[in-house]
Amino acid sequence: MSDSVWRPTAPLENLRRRATLLADIRRFFSERQVLEMEVPILSRRATSDPHIDSIVADCSGDAAYLATSPEFGLKRLLAAGMGDCYYLGKAFRNGEAGGRHNPEFTMLEWYRVGWDDHRLMIEVGELLSWLLRISKVRSYSYRALFLQHLDVDPHRASFEELKATVAKVLELSFEPAGRDECLDLLMSHHIEPNMGEGISLVYDFPATQAALARVEDDELGVPVARRFEAYVGGMELANGYWELTDAPEQLRRFEADHCYREGNHKPVHPFEERLVQALEAGMPECAGVALGVDRLLMLACGASRIEEVIAFPIERA
Repeated sequence: MSDSVWRPTAPLENLRRRATLLADIRRFFSERQVLEMEVPILSRRATSDPHIDSIVADCSGDAAYLATSPEFGLKRLLAAGMGDCYYLGKAFRNGEAGGRHNPEFTMLEWYRVGWDDHRLMIEVGELLSWLLRISKVRSYSYRALFLQHLDVDPHRASFEELKATVAKVLELSFEPAGRDECLDLLMSHHIEPNMGEGISLVYDFPATQAALARVEDDELGVPVARRFEAYVGGMELANGYWELTDAPEQLRRFEADHCYREGNHKPVHPFEERLVQALEAGMPECAGVALGVDRLLMLACGASRIEEVIAFPIERA
């Protein structure tokens, strides 16, 4: 074993920059009267998202799960009447490690009561502009981006059309399994790298990618997910929703995720039925967004890999 493994992987100057960044984030929300909340990071319930895996812990002989985000806890607080609030702290996702990922990471998530996705998107742009000293902020619909870069309408193109587009612009060793996989590949491997400088805010995603966002018809009468993502220089930083408040629909989506996991031989864990109860009790209309703080710090420091901004990533934790 190397005698240097006790050392942090990040330069000390980057760790000092982290402390400043966290203080600046808290100042931003304090000035806007958004309260910082603590919620459990160890829970008896896991995420149901088919594309995210929870880390399982043994807690007094029973299974518990490290939180993949603070979302469920914050929403339960919203339903109890807490009002505008945020969480700034650790979250955990199994199997996520690489240049931009670590299983333990720092997440900022906040909720604005009475706001929709477009109003929150403006605030995300304001926060990123202030923290990163970037003045150029642009917003695009998901459709507009695909038309601009690929001349394809992502909401109306057939699976065959999307497969043909993937084959035209990407070299893959496999064939995409469905429309959403085609769209994800085109977005992540072709559009994101070509977004250019500045802050890019992308809204109105396909309805099949709604996750926990509400679905409504756009100006062309096409159902779209009322969610957005924020990118800086092609790096995804934030994912926001005009939040679903329909309890039966929330339960339906949880159960659909559960069935997908079973059908695709993925771990199946208890989902957060207490969120359904919170929606039944009356969670207010709101918008929420989650932002990756480590990636934000990478941009602020000019780092190319996440271990340059984390003291002890999983290999040294």
